[in-house]
Amino acid sequence: MVKIRLTRGGAKKRPFYHIVVTDSRSKRDGRSIERVGFYNPIAVGAEKRVEVDTARVQHWVFHGAQLTDKVRMLVKEASAQASA
Repeated sequence: MVKIRLTRGGAKKRPFYHIVVTDSRSKRDGRSIERVGFYNPIAVGAEKRVEVDTARVQHWVFHGAQLTDKVRMLVKEASAQASA
């Protein structure tokens, strides 16, 4: 099954996550099919907190990919920012 989930990057105590499309059997930070955005939980000032290519997410969901709970929340937040 294909999933859209987070992979962790960044330094110790400074997390940064990429939103990726991957096979559900691969490791958390392992091989991915496509990167569709990022999430920076500790963004301050003018830094972007979330950026998601919603068109690509919809493409993958149409083809059967499943979003994790956190990614579903982030996609909803990003689409709300885009419409505002």
